[in-house]
Amino acid sequence: MNNGLERLLEILANISRGKYSDDIIELTDDSFPGHIRVISEAVGLMMVKIEAREYQLSLMVEELKELNQKLEKNTLDTLSTIAAILAARDVYTEGHTERVALLAERIARHMQLDENETEKIRIGGLLHDIGKIGFPDILFQEHEGKNPPHLVKEIMSHPEKGYMILKNLNFLGDALEYVYCHHERIDGKGYPRGLNGDQIPLGAKIIAVSDAYDAMTTARPYQKEMTRGEALKILNTLSGKKWDPYCVSALVAVTE
Repeated sequence: MNNGLERLLEILANISRGKYSDDIIELTDDSFPGHIRVISEAVGLMMVKIEAREYQLSLMVEELKELNQKLEKNTLDTLSTIAAILAARDVYTEGHTERVALLAERIARHMQLDENETEKIRIGGLLHDIGKIGFPDILFQEHEGKNPPHLVKEIMSHPEKGYMILKNLNFLGDALEYVYCHHERIDGKGYPRGLNGDQIPLGAKIIAVSDAYDAMTTARPYQKEMTRGEALKILNTLSGKKWDPYCVSALVAVTE
């Protein structure tokens, strides 16, 4: 083996490809020439230092991941609290976001969506009204009859405003689109972009029926609280037009 030189070159070639092993130690034996032992010992020491640094880096990466997860959770908790506070400005909508999120999650589970998708839908439900953060108090105050046209226009801006507030939070993933699209309609007559059918994400469709059901079954200044049957009758009547039939059927199942 040419006094270990060929073996040394083979081991060095493997190390250069990132294949670390203890093979280099065998060449530090007294049976090999001094220059082979010196090089082998130096390479062995270098490998120890590299592995130590890689271990330290791996620890740092894990710490950064944990910090990032904590930051994401704290950010989401803050946004969810803001959304809940917004709903609490009106006695009629207090608890609305939490109820929508819970119902949307139940529908997603009924549809057997995976855990990651289900969680994104739950988050979308919690944040779907975050765009109302800048709305004037008059929108949360009791008034006779239906909302005046200028207030309706203001209300219809909240999906896009919500999207603009959240768009730089990459960890939200698909939940961002669910916030943006939860007032789109199957027939294309929704807002803010007039999407239709399959253009609307499933998560947004689920939040849409959850949002509508909770609004119908909660007393509002402009309407009395509906029974489950009354609300489902409206949802079924407009199924395939305003709401997705699959989502309406799932809502019926989980509210039995």
